[in-house]
Amino acid sequence: MTDTEKIACPVCNVRSQYPEEERDNGMKNKRMKIARIEKDLSQEQLAEKVGVTRQTIGMIEAGKFNPSLQLCIAICRALDRTLDGLFWEDEEREE
Repeated sequence: MTDTEKIACPVCNVRSQYPEEERDNGMKNKRMKIARIEKDLSQEQLAEKVGVTRQTIGMIEAGKFNPSLQLCIAICRALDRTLDGLFWEDEEREE
């Protein structure tokens, strides 16, 4: 990917211009996985609750899929978390 190609926002799926190296999906996906495990849900169970496949949940957790805002909200509701808590990339929180 070149620096000028557009990539999708991890929360709203809006495309913007950032080099691939600047993206860090690791923390939000790690928080989502931890929240899922704390709710004692498998990827398949969470997928059923939000209306997607297990593979989609796995790809979100692996940082290979950027969910739509609608899906982010559904995941947050299923996990009893806020959008900020699961998906907002806050540099202070990550340090």
